[in-house]
Amino acid sequence: HLDNKELISKDKMITKIQKCVSSRKDNNFKIIARSDAKNVEGLEKMIDRCKSYLDAGAEIIFPEAKQKTLSRESQILKALSIKSPYQIFMIAQAFRSGVDLSDVAQACHYDPWFLEQIQEIVRVEEVIRTKGLPNTSKGFFLLKSLGFSDVRIANLAGVKEATVTSIRQKLKVFPVFKRIDTCAAEFPSITHYMYSTYESNGHLPSECEANPSNKKKVIILGSGPNRIGQGIEFDYCCVHAIYALNEIGLETIMINCNPETVSTDYDTSDRLYFEPLTSEDVIAIVFKEREAGELLGVLLQFGGQTPLKLAHSLKEAGIKVLGTSPENIDRAEDRKRFQNLLRELKLKQPKNGLSTSVKDATKIAKKIGYPVVIRPSYVLGGRGMEIVKTEAELKVFFKDAIQASGANPVLVETFLENAIEIDVDAVVDNKSEVFIAGIMEHIEEAGIHSGDSACSLPPYSLPENIMEEIKLQTNSLARKLRIFGLMNIQFALKDNQLFVLEVNPRASRSVPFVAKATGFPIAKVAAKILTGEPLKTVVSEYKLKRKKNFFAVKEVVFPFSRFNVTDVILGPEMKSTGEVMGLDENFAGAFAKSQIGAGQNLPVKGTVFISVKDQDKPEIGGLAQKLIELGFRLVATEGTAKSLQRMGLDVETINKVTQGRPHIVDALKGGKVDLIFNTVSGAREAADSQSIRKTAIDQRIPYCTTISGAKATTAAISTIRTGKLDVTPIQAYFTT
Repeated sequence: HLDNKELISKDKMITKIQKCVSSRKDNNFKIIARSDAKNVEGLEKMIDRCKSYLDAGAEIIFPEAKQKTLSRESQILKALSIKSPYQIFMIAQAFRSGVDLSDVAQACHYDPWFLEQIQEIVRVEEVIRTKGLPNTSKGFFLLKSLGFSDVRIANLAGVKEATVTSIRQKLKVFPVFKRIDTCAAEFPSITHYMYSTYESNGHLPSECEANPSNKKKVIILGSGPNRIGQGIEFDYCCVHAIYALNEIGLETIMINCNPETVSTDYDTSDRLYFEPLTSEDVIAIVFKEREAGELLGVLLQFGGQTPLKLAHSLKEAGIKVLGTSPENIDRAEDRKRFQNLLRELKLKQPKNGLSTSVKDATKIAKKIGYPVVIRPSYVLGGRGMEIVKTEAELKVFFKDAIQASGANPVLVETFLENAIEIDVDAVVDNKSEVFIAGIMEHIEEAGIHSGDSACSLPPYSLPENIMEEIKLQTNSLARKLRIFGLMNIQFALKDNQLFVLEVNPRASRSVPFVAKATGFPIAKVAAKILTGEPLKTVVSEYKLKRKKNFFAVKEVVFPFSRFNVTDVILGPEMKSTGEVMGLDENFAGAFAKSQIGAGQNLPVKGTVFISVKDQDKPEIGGLAQKLIELGFRLVATEGTAKSLQRMGLDVETINKVTQGRPHIVDALKGGKVDLIFNTVSGAREAADSQSIRKTAIDQRIPYCTTISGAKATTAAISTIRTGKLDVTPIQAYFTT
């Protein structure tokens, strides 16, 4: 039994894991724990904590093999032989199913030593299932020293997490914090770079090396692993918050587990805890830091969505959240509560309904009409979001949306076709004074994730009355939601009417872009007002003046050239992995520079291939005419060619791939096309033309998959042809 197992003092080990999903390396995070030759706390701690980061369940269900003649064990071994992000969980499940270690090793090619550790974890799981929770501190110490979280122990024992936490605390089983020894134990380490561990000989408590200071301090939660939609942008926000708080004399304490960030450099913050962003781990650190000095609270809003999800558990633990309260965070993030709030303010939202089941979702979609957008609650990077055009698609994609949304409802709303999307970043103080740092107009139409859309600051086509209405609605939403700190709002403009899509009560991924485009360090300002400084005072301290009017265009960078199995058609779930910025005195010049920065070599002569969906054909005529005036030759698929020819334009017809050779892909591979404008409608059209987009990536041919993107590209080419693009340092645009 667990109570009789010997506990051993250990030394530290570091475990790093990555997740790759088809088109990208999606996660990267690191766990530090203690280990010895027999027990690997770090391995189970990594496995247990990374389930939420990898969107994995506690136990993997093996897919049924297509060959029905295979035995269950053969099916498992066949599944283990296929590399996947979830393979380590599948190995554990194989051991739960009774598969022999040697057979598992042969199937997955893991080192047997690691397999032995996973097998031991599975064995202890079974002890918890059959015998329940230990009733001694020694038994509990063993479980925690193996890396089991309270929530995992609760699931295995069939009790609530709060029950496990309560028993553990009554038995005085707490983690201690060790320092990373940068001197290889030759000299005492003074580096404030710590990690948690459970170690004890069963009788005497282990030494804790945290030694909290007597200073006034603030804890900042980072973003956790880099992933699509949650990357360096939030690390930027955290680091600038640290700089701002240090400027006003506060001690900064960083909690994060990402090895690739500046926030986890040991000398960025005053103190660093290299720990997972879970409620259990964060609460343990808060309690430790409270032992000395004055902890003002915890900052969640700089790290994106991951720390925001901890708001309620921190509140329940009696921990002060600095900024927007957990209650008001929920009013913004929960789709139902947010819907009610918009109705109170009489602000427009696309026709919608709320659902927690496929059955209800199909009823809502039939009522409001296809196409619809599925929007889960509490997600980042558009996870689980999808534009669906048929009931069959809805049934397929809604399952992912439900999983992403958890206990919160999923919004099913009308898709606003050909609408302009607008992003607003603002900062609000505790007296509801609002400062709008930036209003950005997306170049791609609404329906494409904001992280995947190029955007312009200031807007390049919005009329003044719409700009004023955006400001009014931003102020109304900030005050009604009682936002304190950073906020981001996404609007859609259709038929001269504004629709509110969502409000994020936190830093957005556009904060670094806004800061550089305006000279206004929005993250620093937010950090200072969250500790009580007046907004007007802080704004006047930092605000720069523009020497001249200019446009800043943010363009995104995609991983398609390295992961070309993914289609380049954009949608509501984010795919980009980076971004660049172009500055110029006019929009076309700024857009041209952004394309050059993103690696798009726009042609100034040659042949343009055009193939667009029916609803885009009226708009493509003007673009085609402009391209001809610029000296380009046009080729198009039959339907698009006929439409352009009816407008009196000189266009050659080229075969689709399905119409036989020579076809468009042959032309692309032969170097006969220099630019592609290709828009599609529906899954069938997308599938038919996927070979075109894939070949464009392989041949490094610039492409546009939206009409708005094609318009901006044509304008940029026109500007490049003038030869008037200049190079100017960013400092030349501002004056103090």
